[in-house]
Amino acid sequence: MAKDSFLVGLIGAGVGPSLSPALHEREADRQGLRYLYRLIDIDALGVPPEAVGDLVRAARDLGFDGLNITHPCKQLVIGHLDALAPQAEALGAVNTVVFEDGRTTGHNTDVTGFAASFARGLPDVPLERVVQLGAGGAGAAVAHAALTLGAERVTVVDALADRAAHLAAALNRHFGEGRAAAAGPERLPALLAGADGVVHATPTGMAAHPGLPFPADLLRPELWVAEVVYRPLETELLRTARALGCATLDGGGMAVFQAADAFRLFTGREPDAARMLADIAELAGGVPAPGQTTH
Repeated sequence: MAKDSFLVGLIGAGVGPSLSPALHEREADRQGLRYLYRLIDIDALGVPPEAVGDLVRAARDLGFDGLNITHPCKQLVIGHLDALAPQAEALGAVNTVVFEDGRTTGHNTDVTGFAASFARGLPDVPLERVVQLGAGGAGAAVAHAALTLGAERVTVVDALADRAAHLAAALNRHFGEGRAAAAGPERLPALLAGADGVVHATPTGMAAHPGLPFPADLLRPELWVAEVVYRPLETELLRTARALGCATLDGGGMAVFQAADAFRLFTGREPDAARMLADIAELAGGVPAPGQTTH
């Protein structure tokens, strides 16, 4: 008899506002499943990120079926798992842990989530020269996704030079020399002038960090703009880019498709991504623009 009851959770810092519980539980309700999604906030618990291993073991022992993992634990959790799926191993980051027969396996659905959203929302854009802002956890995932989708070269721009260089080196090891480069913010005007598109993967534009990640005059109509932030769905960057006539992609699709992939891993059931896209439009307080589509 197929299992119809699931207990899952999300480990991270400040996860209270996460839409993951609602996304997962709504889809489970429509499928007739009993599904409880718990938030495990290390800030509220008063424990450091390094406690993620203890929390994963506790969840396994308490009968959880799986966990999502978010900032700042995506890398730290790796040393506490029995196995890694190839995508998570290549990325060096885990956002989904599945418990099965007492074993823990780490996956990364951020990569597949962004790739699915991009293929849906910006299917025909040129990908020769891509500029990406942000080399953190989300940045690593979307850079992998961009190169997997066929980007010829991704230049990673980050205020922390070492972080950008480390990500570019990892990308070149995985995809081949010359596919990625690192740059400081001072090079952004020249880079964007020659780019096909820009992927934004920093917190700027979130409700708590409003504003533009770079001056608006660096945008031009030929540039496509993809956003990772999904609260709000329409960031100032997307609003400005759309007004100029840029093709744009909001962050809602990545949030939905990574959640859908995690739901599939946890339950073995096929989620309805179209219904979940409608959910995020409602939950994030806005409807994606026509033709548009992170925990």
